[in-house]
Amino acid sequence: MEQPAHRTGTTGTSPDVLAAELRDVRGVVFDTDGVITDSARVHAAAWKEAFDAYLRAHPPPDPALRRPFDVRDDYLRYVDGRSRLDGAAAFLASRVPDPSHEAVRAVAEAKEALFTRRLREDGVDAYPGTVRLVRALRRAGVPRAAASASRHAGELLTRAGVLDLFDVLVDGGEAARLGLPGKPRPDLFLEAARRLGVPAGSAAVVEDALAGVAAGRAGGFALVVGVDRAASEETRQGLLRHGADLVVRDLAELLDTARGGRRPGPGE
Repeated sequence: MEQPAHRTGTTGTSPDVLAAELRDVRGVVFDTDGVITDSARVHAAAWKEAFDAYLRAHPPPDPALRRPFDVRDDYLRYVDGRSRLDGAAAFLASRVPDPSHEAVRAVAEAKEALFTRRLREDGVDAYPGTVRLVRALRRAGVPRAAASASRHAGELLTRAGVLDLFDVLVDGGEAARLGLPGKPRPDLFLEAARRLGVPAGSAAVVEDALAGVAAGRAGGFALVVGVDRAASEETRQGLLRHGADLVVRDLAELLDTARGGRRPGPGE
């Protein structure tokens, strides 16, 4: 079961210390949704509402493809880590032959409105394990960037109370302004590393999406960490196949238990 998210805070009385895997990296780029904040669930719910409405109004010719959008499998396979338009196009193409540009844009716009409403009604939280790791990196003097294909990343991080923990933010608005292609291309992560002043070959990327770990690998990053909060062996293997060097359930696993940090136990 996915660990619950909470507002920022500290755990224990001793400062957390970085585990060996991170001691040689000179910078870390974090994806936002599902890695820093629990906003992936909000994105998935908004996508489901938008896609299901479209499928009801435009049933695919093949009855086997009329099933509703799955918030786990379809979300991870088609939309997680991608821009809204790329995600809408990828999922619709899996159900409808040659979806029109107008259909893709309409679904993407519907999702945007649904997500914005849900975000402002319910808010988001930061994962405590991520906050512990980011603070440990800051104490160690390791620069930190947040990166996201979403234009809402700054608002998400602000609402979760963690924006000030990052030196750099590259969001979907910046990606569009710079003309950066979406994941699995590495350009978003490379731009974040560039702004940190750290070469990709000396930096780490932390991602929960298949397209994101593929982008980290394509960018030549020294370490690509996959995050599988559901502790699913299928997801873990998928992250490894797409380029993750290691997969963790919670980012507190990247703290050294022998020198003051401790890994969370079941249910924490």
